[in-house]
Amino acid sequence: MNALDEIIGAVRTDLAQRRRLIPEAELSDQVAEVGPGLDCAALLSGVDGPKVIAEVKRNSPTRLNARAPLADIVDPAGLAAEFEAGGAAAISVLTERHRFGGTLADLDAVGARVRVPLLRKDFIVDPYQLWETRAHGADLVLLIVAALEQPLLAELLALAAEIGLTPLVEVHDETEVKRALDAGAWVIGVNARDLRTLEIDRGTFARLAPDIPEGVVRIAESGVRGPEDAAEYAALGADAILVGESVVTDGDSRKAVAALVQAGRLGWRGRLGGGR
Repeated sequence: MNALDEIIGAVRTDLAQRRRLIPEAELSDQVAEVGPGLDCAALLSGVDGPKVIAEVKRNSPTRLNARAPLADIVDPAGLAAEFEAGGAAAISVLTERHRFGGTLADLDAVGARVRVPLLRKDFIVDPYQLWETRAHGADLVLLIVAALEQPLLAELLALAAEIGLTPLVEVHDETEVKRALDAGAWVIGVNARDLRTLEIDRGTFARLAPDIPEGVVRIAESGVRGPEDAAEYAALGADAILVGESVVTDGDSRKAVAALVQAGRLGWRGRLGGGR
């Protein structure tokens, strides 16, 4: 059993418990009251330079055996507000509990504080979680191709669109890019981390970005250690950059996000000036 399988096993256990407490029909009623989320594909299109999606993240796959978490986040809403003030175009909230220490309560708290779109980052394996995601106010939801069979991936994409969520479809190799496109994805995240092995290959985006057609939003995920990496991803054509570890461990999260935003713009201008 690989790391991804272990995580999904725990996710399914938690999901069964939540389903017993709140029926899907009740969530559906809540979603009807909340209404559709923002059109995040348009907001993250990178027209004026790549956007930064900053992540509220207590732990990282690279630290799962560490004695201390990545970051002791006692006020996720306050941290998200710092991200927003630094220029983050969206906030990602990791809600998986066992390995990453997140909860849906974090999503609620952040949503009550910031005005930019929210991404629920979790391991989505069931339509119930989409209803749950929108009921808690998220505008985007992560769908990991490696965690889903093709029929379920297509089903979740369709349902997300129906209930007003923008699905961010995550890939990490050529086969998964094809699967995402075949399923109809219009926002694709290229993860430098292979969730099966937890290893990071920072060349993944450069390798896969050419396979993602124009008109599909391209998001670079993982491996962003600072402004230089943001500039490099921007120069390679990333419309947005999702970053967690470096901005939650920096002593000044607002400044860290602002530096990534600025570096991304410089990299984007360099790409436009020099071609691809």
